[in-house]
Amino acid sequence: MSVFLVSDRSQPGLAVAVERVLLGLVVLVLLITIYYHATDHETFKYWFAAEDGPVEWGTFVFLSLGCALLLRKAGRLWARQGTSAALLMGLYAFLFLFAAGEEISWGQRVFGWEAGEFFTERSERAETNIHNMKIGAYNLNKVIFGSTLTAILLLYLLVLPPLYSRWPLIRGLAGRMVIPVPRLHHAALALIGSLVMFYVIDLPRNWEVYELVFALIAASIFLRPQNPETFR
Repeated sequence: MSVFLVSDRSQPGLAVAVERVLLGLVVLVLLITIYYHATDHETFKYWFAAEDGPVEWGTFVFLSLGCALLLRKAGRLWARQGTSAALLMGLYAFLFLFAAGEEISWGQRVFGWEAGEFFTERSERAETNIHNMKIGAYNLNKVIFGSTLTAILLLYLLVLPPLYSRWPLIRGLAGRMVIPVPRLHHAALALIGSLVMFYVIDLPRNWEVYELVFALIAASIFLRPQNPETFR
């Protein structure tokens, strides 16, 4: 059975097993990155974390998996909770689809097309994506997709899980917004990954690994959120 057909309710044992694989991959990716930090920066930069390398394609695959899991939840919500909840979940799925497409420049290098004039005039890399564009003196990758997005994701991964279990107000808000809430072990692994990225390694393109770590953790959250009852 496809991973996105697995759920905490329908096949709890399989869901747990798949989640363990995903989180195990997070640990493996971090260990490989630490290894390259200690031994071989060149291979890391020009193969492991390179454009169209293992890390980038892994990020695309697991962002796409996250999108599929969210779409499945949207279909269930449509049938059981109505249009508003389903549309919100559909919006979350679209954001993951957008992120996956951006990761591979919407297939530009896969299919071999040239970026259009709109992108070549505004992008530092002449790629068909938005996150490398510049508006005036502002680089969207740094202003929006860098520090701002990182702060939002860390709030989601590190702050929301403990607050959800303690504050009824937060539980109610997460329920109304049909947000898949991370479990505490998701938060712990996200914290470990962040500490490794910020304080342990110093590699060119190390943020590509951070994106892969997030994609893997996100997919595991959507598979087994802290609040599965919200999506039943």
